Amino acid sequence: MSTGGTRIESDSMGHMEVPDWALWGAQTQRAVQNFPISGYRFDRRFIRAMGLIKSAAAHVNRELGLLDERRAGWITAAAKEIIEGKLDDHFVLDIFQTGSGTSTNMNANEVISNRAIQLAGGKVGSREPVHPNNHVNMGQSSNDVIPTAIHVAAAEGLTVDLLPALDALRKRLTEKANHYWNVLKIGRTHLQDATPIRLGQEISGWAAQVKLSQERLMRATTALGPLPIGGTAVGTGINTHPEFGKRMAAKLTKLTGIPFTEAENHFEAQATKDAVCSASGELRAVAVALTKIANDIRWLASGPRCGLAEIRIPSTQPGSSIMPGKVNPVMSEMLIQVCTQVMGNDLAVTLGARDSVFQLNVMMPLIARNLMESIRLLANASKVFTERCVAGLEANQQRCEQMIEQSLAMCTSLAPAIGYDQAAAIAKEASATGQTVRQVALAKGVLPPEQLSKLLDPATMTAPTESA
Repeated sequence: MSTGGTRIESDSMGHMEVPDWALWGAQTQRAVQNFPISGYRFDRRFIRAMGLIKSAAAHVNRELGLLDERRAGWITAAAKEIIEGKLDDHFVLDIFQTGSGTSTNMNANEVISNRAIQLAGGKVGSREPVHPNNHVNMGQSSNDVIPTAIHVAAAEGLTVDLLPALDALRKRLTEKANHYWNVLKIGRTHLQDATPIRLGQEISGWAAQVKLSQERLMRATTALGPLPIGGTAVGTGINTHPEFGKRMAAKLTKLTGIPFTEAENHFEAQATKDAVCSASGELRAVAVALTKIANDIRWLASGPRCGLAEIRIPSTQPGSSIMPGKVNPVMSEMLIQVCTQVMGNDLAVTLGARDSVFQLNVMMPLIARNLMESIRLLANASKVFTERCVAGLEANQQRCEQMIEQSLAMCTSLAPAIGYDQAAAIAKEASATGQTVRQVALAKGVLPPEQLSKLLDPATMTAPTESA
């Protein structure tokens, strides 16, 4: 039935008017009306994960003899369009909805049902020959589908998007570390001069941070491997086949290439979000690491004439509406903002995971949204930062050499030869007179010039001293 651009669909609560063009049904339409809250929607990877789950379920139910060949074929064909992003316009629900995500599970069920009906040549909204609950949702509950979708979406996001982006960043940093290994510069602790360091050594520390971040995220992906699917409403598996969860995990592994397993304990898997909380924590740690790198780069590039200016970064856009020629470290600033958002997202995920009561967590849409946003933001920001900042990073070798010679910390290498107190006196005099440590030490004749020159060679200060 269609009236004025709408049709009538029904659910257990009665009739609802649904737009003619829409593939969703009555339950989704109720949620559209009930939750006009934020305008935030589930992201592409989460919707894809819902399609993967519904497709896998149709396959498994057909293999188990619970779903006939024709219905399974129509469901998987419709789900394939969801997987490919062709039906995203029909996933319209706000993130802030029922805490189990039931509305979004039914959104998927109804869209697949109506699209399958179209493929079968039937009437949209008739629930024949494919019913959203009886056929699309067979063997499932929102309570195990939504947490499974979170795991699948996050694991794919980490594997396909974020880890490759970080790998590209690590490789580029490693290239820069090797290229600038012989550039000597002053080290800094407490924002004060410290002993010399190689620019390549400093950059290698950033590369190591990224490498360790990758390792943390691989552990997070492993933690997301056990899936809640098969537990249905409360973890008991009511209304599903005993082999459903195991077969679903195998099917999703085949579809994604990511090793998934059935959760060892469905009561834990559905009642808690500990694994997701852990994954979010690893993302927070990655954000902290990237913030360190971005901050170091913008400090080292500060100036260009009145700052540290030990490195140069690409000029990407004008930096001021009033100061001609000003160029700002916008890529570092972008990355730091992203990392700050990720840290905030982690708090939301943590508080959401905390709200697990009895047999269910009731903050799953919030958790899904923040977790997936963190993965997407870090992946995109890392890629852009690599391409538009790190790739063009250059050493200002002359400036680095000037800064080393001016540093009072150069006296550190003299301490083993002349004693700490005498070395400290030289540093104090150099500071008071504006001379270099080398000039004061030569004037005082504390060591023969040849020995002094050797001790004050900054290259020898960038590795352990054999005689120490």
